[in-house]
Amino acid sequence: MTGAGIFTIIVVLGMLVALALEVLAPDVILFISLAILFLTGVLTPQEAFIGFSNQGMLTVGILFIVAYAAQSSGILEVFAGRVMGKGHGLRRSLLRMIVPVSAMSAFLNNTPVVAMFTPAVRDWAKARGFSPSKFLIPLSYASIFGGVCTLIGTSTNLVVNGLLQQELDRSLTLFELAWVGLPIAIVGTLYLVLIGHRLLPDHNDPVEDLMETGREYLVTMEVREGCPLVDQKVAEAGLRNLQGLFLAEIVRNGESIGPVKPTDRIRLGDGLVFTGLVNSILQLQKIDQLIPLDEPRLYHDLRQSGQGRIIEAVVSRASPMLGRTIKEGNFRARYNAVVLAVHRNGVRISAKIGDIVLKPGDTLLILGSDDFLKTWNRSREFYMLSKVSDVPAVDRFKATVAVVSLAAMILLAGLGILSIFKAAILAASVLLLTRTVTPTEARRSIEMNVLIVIACAFGISKALDKTGAATYIAQSIIGAVQVMGPLGVLGAIYLVTSMLTEVITNNAAAALAFPIAISAAAQVNADPMPFVIAVAVGASAAFSTPFGYQTNMIVYGPGGYRFRDFVKVGLPLNIIIMIVALLIIPRVWGF
Repeated sequence: MTGAGIFTIIVVLGMLVALALEVLAPDVILFISLAILFLTGVLTPQEAFIGFSNQGMLTVGILFIVAYAAQSSGILEVFAGRVMGKGHGLRRSLLRMIVPVSAMSAFLNNTPVVAMFTPAVRDWAKARGFSPSKFLIPLSYASIFGGVCTLIGTSTNLVVNGLLQQELDRSLTLFELAWVGLPIAIVGTLYLVLIGHRLLPDHNDPVEDLMETGREYLVTMEVREGCPLVDQKVAEAGLRNLQGLFLAEIVRNGESIGPVKPTDRIRLGDGLVFTGLVNSILQLQKIDQLIPLDEPRLYHDLRQSGQGRIIEAVVSRASPMLGRTIKEGNFRARYNAVVLAVHRNGVRISAKIGDIVLKPGDTLLILGSDDFLKTWNRSREFYMLSKVSDVPAVDRFKATVAVVSLAAMILLAGLGILSIFKAAILAASVLLLTRTVTPTEARRSIEMNVLIVIACAFGISKALDKTGAATYIAQSIIGAVQVMGPLGVLGAIYLVTSMLTEVITNNAAAALAFPIAISAAAQVNADPMPFVIAVAVGASAAFSTPFGYQTNMIVYGPGGYRFRDFVKVGLPLNIIIMIVALLIIPRVWGF
């Protein structure tokens, strides 16, 4: 291997470590890695930036607009609210949810599908005595099942197809992946309905929910002049009888008093630290001059106007707040709302609110108005977990145009009349011409950070191929599994791709594994197509960590899950899906 190949491997390893440790945002890490390869002469300008003109990357960007049209019409919310039925048994209810979610995710971006279904499924489960934790991980997995069934089911498939067109001048058809995707969806569904749900936590009891799931929030309120709690004992003030809410600590003159006793008196200026569930924190709004330490004026104004509303929202990877503290990001001015608490990875964060650096997947407890929900409900910056209204409003015209445009795009691409790229452009053009999506909405709907990751990954993939690094890695893999023949090599490629996906973004994993797969196929004198399909499936089938796929991050906090819950139910599913894929891929695409 050349010196350039060794250098490329060092850069890629550094990139993988940075992605796994979340040193910076993924798009920044990949851009810096690509910049290093370009500035050091490993890549020419044309090679470094080839991904920015690739059809696969451009198709992903256009499909964001098509998916937004379906989301903004309100039709997804109505469907999410009605699909679950009356709740005749856990298994039957799981099946009623998984099948339509998988079907929708085969043709729509699965992120908005899961974001829309999450509050509806959670409320439905609670109303019928089921634990939401039995449904939310299956909800995420169902969207992944659907994603592997079609070329447009997930951006990962389009990335792989773009690389395939670039390297081999071949292309996948719209439904070609269904040969392996449908069996995976069927087997995955059976696993969740028959076995998987037993491995998930069951948080039915409210007290158990509070103590074990990590779904409680921590809120610090300051006692101001005129507060009726001043000079009262904790018991007298009724703070020991709050439903689902617990006074954990009193902060006085910089010193902590805790555990709090019923006889402790509350003084002017005290900071009262409460822990509790979302709805329970609403009780604090009823106490005059008990104000959050951060943004007290906005809190007071919202409370006095009677428009204050407690809202849960998950921070997305597209949020401009990432990597900055809530204070530095000026959350209050940008959103006209107050962050009361932050919940991360199954753990409440006890630091001062203004000093918390936000990360993707953080669940925020926000005090805002109905205007906040109306403005940011369909924004890419948040995945809303609070229902906007009990009966979502559906714009019939927008819904009709969105459904017809999507159906036409699928039909034209499926029949081979147009490529998926041209069909997507036609659908987006119709949506813009009919003002189903405005130009401003179209621009906002495009997740530039995702496109940058994809485009940069193409360049890094080119470096691995050009320098011989991919060939070296492929030779190392083949040396370890050559006794098992082409099937062993195929399994190794799938496993490497799957492992990369669990720790870095799925699009980057696909782009990195692709040149290795092509090189491995050449070295064992096999057709590259089964190896390409293995990369596509392995990069999407991410079940065993909450970070492997963005829909897992959406349900992580709302389900009250721990990291081990994903491992417990997802790792067996990873193994099962891998076995199914390795049994089917060689039979359909051959060696």
